[in-house]
Amino acid sequence: MMTHFTIWHWTAVTSFSLLFLFLVLLSLKEAKQKDILAMIFSSFLVVIMAGAFSLMALDKYTKTATLYGVKNTRILRNETIIFTGFVKNKGDYTIGKIILTVKLVNKGHATGNVKGGSFFKPSGLLDFFSSFTENKKSYKVQKVENTYTVATMIEPGKAKYFRVEMPYPPHFKHVAEFTSISAH
Repeated sequence: MMTHFTIWHWTAVTSFSLLFLFLVLLSLKEAKQKDILAMIFSSFLVVIMAGAFSLMALDKYTKTATLYGVKNTRILRNETIIFTGFVKNKGDYTIGKIILTVKLVNKGHATGNVKGGSFFKPSGLLDFFSSFTENKKSYKVQKVENTYTVATMIEPGKAKYFRVEMPYPPHFKHVAEFTSISAH
């Protein structure tokens, strides 16, 4: 889904298009034919890069959302965890979509209270040689991160309820939960 453009986005796109057109007209006045294509191509690259950075900056400052009332419930029978809460558009423009990122970290890992065997996973040369042995250790993940689209086309000042369900690793003990949102 494409981001919802505001009047500021369209102004930036128009400005950079006019700048590119101006640079192309300037490069056409060059006497050498070889240099014209190089000048047009470099103008194109510069305008595209500047435009992309401008659109990202505009997205950051025109689309602001907050996350509040987040609660979670762990369902033991199917080893899942459910997050519920609200997202609210705090800006003056419509937000195309709001993405929720949920990260679960095993607290033993977060506080440094883990044994070396549960955290270290061999790679490269060690992994190649360990594949020939029959005694393979299973390494358990210590961090799980998932993203969910929780709201689309949310108008200024409006809030929306969300509910997401994610698998809960059964080997986690005393989990630290981190939730964040990003508006696009």
